[in-house]
Amino acid sequence: MENTVRFDGVGFGARLGSMLRVDFRRMLKSKLFYIIIACALLIPILMTVMMSMMDGSVSVNPQTGEETIMQGPENAWQSIGTLPTSDGTPMGGMDVMSMCNINMMFMGVAIFICLFISDDFRSGYAKNIFTVRAKKGEYIISKTLAGFVCGTLMLIAYFMGAILGGAISGLSFSLHGLTISNLVFCMLAKVFLMLVFVPIFVLVSVGAKQRAWLSICGSLGAGMLLFMMVSMITPLSSTVVNLLLCLVGGILFSTGLGAIGNIILKKTSLV
Repeated sequence: MENTVRFDGVGFGARLGSMLRVDFRRMLKSKLFYIIIACALLIPILMTVMMSMMDGSVSVNPQTGEETIMQGPENAWQSIGTLPTSDGTPMGGMDVMSMCNINMMFMGVAIFICLFISDDFRSGYAKNIFTVRAKKGEYIISKTLAGFVCGTLMLIAYFMGAILGGAISGLSFSLHGLTISNLVFCMLAKVFLMLVFVPIFVLVSVGAKQRAWLSICGSLGAGMLLFMMVSMITPLSSTVVNLLLCLVGGILFSTGLGAIGNIILKKTSLV
């Protein structure tokens, strides 16, 4: 009886599963991952406590003599979004807390993705991956999912930091007419909106490859084009409509930009 050797092809699911295991193992062993999450937790605590301590302090312009009174946060949820006041106007207006809140995490995750991907090309690891483990498409999907998980954990860490910072500073936790459901929908909408930003950063990173500085500059520049829309799409008064809008947008962006990233990897050199 003649002996024959068979080489069974590895399917898409097996290749993707293998790539995901590698990426998540690397991510969980990376110091950068824990530094990013720790920063997401500490930033709202430090900002809330420091601005609460500066509340009421007066600064004088030496040239004009004009006095400016610092206003600290009045409510712990101002670190998440803008709350309505009793007359319907936004609380805080265009102050520091309305600009530097949880939405900063959409730009912060760009740093992780850019450094995570550039390390693959700088070390030559990408060539080994595409040779023995996965194809270009699975690589893009795996990096997108890893970035999404990291971004989600950053949002959760920031949310926890906002609560701790508000409790330490003795701020109010009143929702000013909003409900817990609005807050839940707001956070879930932000999580799904990560699927819009992460594919952008992955696309820029695979285009820049080992040039981390270029991928970071390009990702931050591209992200800023959509950043100002985050507060409008995911307000504290979010409902199911906001949630579905972010989910559909995330699926479309992930699919479309993922396909473009796959083409870039196939058409360009890996060095």
